[in-house]
Amino acid sequence: MLTAETARSALPDGVFVKTERTACLAVPDGPFCNAKCAVSQSVGTEAVARLAHDGKQTLHMCRGTGMALPVRHTLFYNQNNIRQVQIEIDNGSGFCFGVTTAIKKAEEELAGGKTLYCLGDIVHNGMECERLRRMGLVTINHEDLRRLRNAKVLLRAHGEPPETYELARRNNIEIIDATCPVVLQLQRRIKRQFDANPDAQIVIFGKNGHAEVLGLVGQTESKAIVIEAFDDVVKLDFNRDIYLYSQTTKSLDEFHRIIDYIQGHISPSATFRSFDTICRQVANRMPNVSAFAARHDLILFVCGHKSSNGKVLFNECLRVNPNSHLVEGPGEIDPRWLQGVDTVGICGATSTPKWLMEQCRDALVKGCDMKTITNINDQ
Repeated sequence: MLTAETARSALPDGVFVKTERTACLAVPDGPFCNAKCAVSQSVGTEAVARLAHDGKQTLHMCRGTGMALPVRHTLFYNQNNIRQVQIEIDNGSGFCFGVTTAIKKAEEELAGGKTLYCLGDIVHNGMECERLRRMGLVTINHEDLRRLRNAKVLLRAHGEPPETYELARRNNIEIIDATCPVVLQLQRRIKRQFDANPDAQIVIFGKNGHAEVLGLVGQTESKAIVIEAFDDVVKLDFNRDIYLYSQTTKSLDEFHRIIDYIQGHISPSATFRSFDTICRQVANRMPNVSAFAARHDLILFVCGHKSSNGKVLFNECLRVNPNSHLVEGPGEIDPRWLQGVDTVGICGATSTPKWLMEQCRDALVKGCDMKTITNINDQ
């Protein structure tokens, strides 16, 4: 049994950490830095701890810092105050399947030590792109691709139009195709529809200029019509056939609003068909992130500023919890946000790596030392 005296001497200003199942001392250095400790009781300002031999009640020590960190929940206690701050990382946040596959392919290629180019940012997250750049990944644009010869190029999950593959063939470029299977299937559906009825309006609900949308429009010889929002639907010709598709990461609710409007305005002599091509792995995150944001006092939504999916999910967080903040990394966290906060939820987009959300949690761990918490409690 560790004594309260030992606990106080082992902790910086007496901070300790607690998870859903148990509490754990945060030991940065010293004799207990490699131990798995669980708080068995707290009496007043005293923390009494014991070594936990039961695997169900232990935490892994954070490599490099010695800080005991939980998988899900972290509670920070001020030993001189009852105030606590709980932090939870959303288990449903993080890379989608397509992004995970693209990054895995890049890492496998880079492990061989050869130069690998990526056409565009592999993911809309600057910090993850920087991590891969340090591994040797070289990001290029389409102009660079035209000048490139005899090289290996990775196509990211967003997909590419047919012209990109033809250019690669002419320039003797080996393609590592990491196009998301969901996006690839959508490209093929649009191509078949365009070939069958080139005079119809192929309409894509998506963001103009987005890599995925450019790849989809490319299946129609650039004749597809892109509508970015519900208000854009009025520019369609309701006397002509309309075939409606969606970028895989768009809002399902807005897509259904567009469908309802077209159905109410389409000419009886014209054909209208809609195809729900929104990725369910992404769409299902909307209600999940909404519920997650609703149960916390403060939300840190971690994503790159280029992420379309991130903007949609962050706006949903903001809708249910006005105390939501979008940050690209731990450096953008403002300690003042913690004033009067008991629970913090950390979540992210399909382009947000888990390690980045964990870094944001770690930044809160370091920022929520006794001095910071005491200052908040004193206000």
